[in-house]
Amino acid sequence: MRKDRLYFYTFLALAGIFIIIGLITVNFFIKESTHQLLTTQLESSRREAKEVAFILGHELANGVEKEKIIENVQTSIKNSNSNTFYLSIFDWSSTIISHPDIKRIGQKSVDDQSFVSSVDGEVTSDDLYTFFIEKKESNEINKFENDIETSEIIYQYPISNSDLIIGAHANLTKIEKQTDDLRNRFYSIFSIMGFIITLSSVITVRFLGSKYEKKIESEKGKLEDEVINLAKLNTALGEYQQKVSIDLSKTKEEDNNEVSKDEKVEEKTKKESGKKRILTYLRNELLSIATEDIAYIYTENTITYVIDVQGKRSTTNQSLDELFSGLDNAYFYRANRQFIIAISSIDKIIKYGNNQLKILVAPKSEVDVIIGKNKAAEFKQWLNS
Repeated sequence: MRKDRLYFYTFLALAGIFIIIGLITVNFFIKESTHQLLTTQLESSRREAKEVAFILGHELANGVEKEKIIENVQTSIKNSNSNTFYLSIFDWSSTIISHPDIKRIGQKSVDDQSFVSSVDGEVTSDDLYTFFIEKKESNEINKFENDIETSEIIYQYPISNSDLIIGAHANLTKIEKQTDDLRNRFYSIFSIMGFIITLSSVITVRFLGSKYEKKIESEKGKLEDEVINLAKLNTALGEYQQKVSIDLSKTKEEDNNEVSKDEKVEEKTKKESGKKRILTYLRNELLSIATEDIAYIYTENTITYVIDVQGKRSTTNQSLDELFSGLDNAYFYRANRQFIIAISSIDKIIKYGNNQLKILVAPKSEVDVIIGKNKAAEFKQWLNS
């Protein structure tokens, strides 16, 4: 349940992040797309208005009747007011002469409400975009008077040899519809993409999380096995140390009972195969240390140190190989090339590195006692012997 809840919260978090990013980016894309649309259409309308004005002026100069020209223009622009941009003709008194909506002919063009009220007016795409946004935010678009769509004159160009003016109109109602459709498409695309990406992310997280959990479970199982093995090893160590202690007690008891010399020699031969003492040096003093009082022996910087159970450190001229060959292998173990440890000095055995063992001894050693993975099995066998 906790995992499912975690995945659910992950899904919500990713969805929330994507929604925030989507809102920001969609508004940016819509703004840029609308601006680009207005820029393109504005340039196209200007060019078209100039070309039509030039053609009509040329026809008038060639003697074509004004009424004929207006009739031809009316036929060509009829019902074009459904487009985003369209043309109309009005005279200098602002009376509409030709318009896609025939009902507008003869009416006055409302100059004071037009975006451009003079033939000298020059409109940029930024101006038109700002004007469109202002109209939209003030809810002035889509308000019809006498079934007339919301439009604005954005460019005027005079027709030579006449009192007529070509006007380029921006159909704000149509532009708003296009931008709304564009926004809806963007939101639809972003919603679908967001759902797919979020769902894919959650599935990916769940898949990776499942693999990681399996790996953790596997490592946990291995760790539990190693803990159990170390526990068994420490138990065997305790039993072996107890056995050694009992053997030493029996040996001392037999010595105290003054067993016959021949019997003692025979018994010791069975139980002890090594030497009893080691000659060491402490500064200028010679010390003879009983092997049963030795905790461990190690070398450092070519010097061999002997540490007794009290923690006293002395040195010897013999190498580890020479010393180990004379010690009882039942009580001493050659941990590595640097250490010989007594069974009684082992305090704890812990896992170290890759299949290695670290021996904690008492008294505490300044140098770590490490048993390599190649000798770990031999060491365990020695403890169980």
